[in-house]
Amino acid sequence: MKKYQRAKKWGSKIVSALLIFLMCVWTCIPTFATARDSKVDLSLNCKSAILMEASTGAVLYEQNADEALPPASVTKVMTLLLVMEAIEAGKIKYTDMIQASANACSMGGSQIYLEENEEMSVEDLLKSVIIASANDAAVALAESIAGTEQTFVEMMNKKAQSLGMNNTYFENTNGLDDTVQRHLTSARDIAIMSRELIKYPKITEYSSIWMDSIRNGEFGLTNTNRLVRFYKGATGLKTGSTSKAGFCISATAQRDGMTLIAVIMGSSTRDIRNAAAVSLLDYGFANYTVYTNEGQKIENIPVVKGTKATLNAEYNRFSCVLRKSGDAKVTVEPSLPENVKAPVNKGDVIGQIVYKMGDNEIGKSDVIAAETVERITFWALFAEFFKNFASIF
Repeated sequence: MKKYQRAKKWGSKIVSALLIFLMCVWTCIPTFATARDSKVDLSLNCKSAILMEASTGAVLYEQNADEALPPASVTKVMTLLLVMEAIEAGKIKYTDMIQASANACSMGGSQIYLEENEEMSVEDLLKSVIIASANDAAVALAESIAGTEQTFVEMMNKKAQSLGMNNTYFENTNGLDDTVQRHLTSARDIAIMSRELIKYPKITEYSSIWMDSIRNGEFGLTNTNRLVRFYKGATGLKTGSTSKAGFCISATAQRDGMTLIAVIMGSSTRDIRNAAAVSLLDYGFANYTVYTNEGQKIENIPVVKGTKATLNAEYNRFSCVLRKSGDAKVTVEPSLPENVKAPVNKGDVIGQIVYKMGDNEIGKSDVIAAETVERITFWALFAEFFKNFASIF
């Protein structure tokens, strides 16, 4: 009886060793792994408009969105973007003191009345631009980064090109347009640069402030954007008005995890502009939602002819904008091959995750190998077989 049990045990080990060998050589094991409605017409009382969802860049509504128009102080969205990039790169710090030049102090329009050679921190200048749309503060910041305002303007235009802002050309940092010839941008381009700017939390921290002060409380700042006081979820961003541009705004707001950017250009009054922005935001929040899958790891995916029998993979965060629907649910379906053949390099795409709403595909995420698995050599394979066979005895 004991001999039978010993023989049975050895037989089981031999079969296991053979199965490992055969699996490495031949086995194929199965593995498991927008939204815009073009028929809507809001008939907004302005020259152009656009509504964009911030996390995805999806356009939810547009009205003559590509016409190049004067933007007035909404220009400062690009100025602020370059300032934030300079801070992030360590070129300047919030605590740095900037000395105002005669050129900066000569700006008209909205200002904090900088005096020549007056020193002010980057943080206070930044607040002054964001909250009170101070033209002199914008120029002072630009000069501190680029040396001259004109050099900074060249940086603005270069950045606009890199972002695909195809209907934009800047001539100054603040949007004053009495003497400019072709200082123009479009509603779509404003939305694009606004989306980039609000990636910096400091911006919406300041742009959502209704009232603040600088110079140790001696000079008050009041937000030029009344929506931050009266519209639920408003977070900013920038207003502008001149006789040439009319009344413009890039308005941002967040509700239920969705951030919208509403751009209005060329309204005839401030109230009409604000009403148009509210109409856009209301339309967006009422009709759309953001679906997000944060992504995750997929473990133990079988590998054929590899130095490892399995590998780990992952897929990244996926977001898309969907029209609100009471019964609609998003399903997540892995689309992976029956096996992954070595060699596999870390970062290789080995499959996809398909997102569907009903029978309609709404997007995909690549499944990426999280590690490298080399192809096993014959001698390594033989050594593994011999090791398993020898362990029986």
